[in-house]
Amino acid sequence: MSEIFIVDDDPLVDTALAMALNSEGFNVVNFVEGESFLNVARLRAPDCVVIDTYLPGSSGLDVLKRLDAPHYPAPVLMTSRRHDIPTAVEAMRNGAQDFIEKPFDPAAVAIRIRGVIDAWRLEHHDEGLLTLGFPGQELLTAREREVLERIANGASNKEAGRALGISQRTVEVHRARIMDKLAAKNAADLMRIVLRAGLAARPIQIKRTGT
Repeated sequence: MSEIFIVDDDPLVDTALAMALNSEGFNVVNFVEGESFLNVARLRAPDCVVIDTYLPGSSGLDVLKRLDAPHYPAPVLMTSRRHDIPTAVEAMRNGAQDFIEKPFDPAAVAIRIRGVIDAWRLEHHDEGLLTLGFPGQELLTAREREVLERIANGASNKEAGRALGISQRTVEVHRARIMDKLAAKNAADLMRIVLRAGLAARPIQIKRTGT
């Protein structure tokens, strides 16, 4: 059974989210603070980690940094009652795959978590990468390439998020980072770069080995 680590000191959130994830077939391990979580997370990796930004002792962002999320062998999501872009950007800059605002619907979050896990497995085990072919492509992460491909083919931020199993806010943050990395002045400039590269209307190419 897939295992999820939840790091949150709110018992109501822990219980509601655990029930929703159990119904999706996940086994849930709860931690109420960062130190006990880190001790376990360094010994074994679950299928996904969900960390709240507000924790007793070290903050969720501090825990994220100490975990070294960009190199951790499982996707990490952040939850927060702070609804602001800077917090989301800080979390994602330090390796979070998604940023979920509270209050949330536990059932909907459980579905999002499954989508993140599926995307992670595709990216890391099936080497799912886009072939872009324009200057600056090496600066984009695999997730940013996925977001760019969908935006280039006309998907809205909401539609791209649904397809990738991430939130609309997360797509917006990825899109802003893509524009910054590619030095696109605005959305139209970004599309000119993409269309010039021939990315639009081109399917995702997944490299598979051993077949």
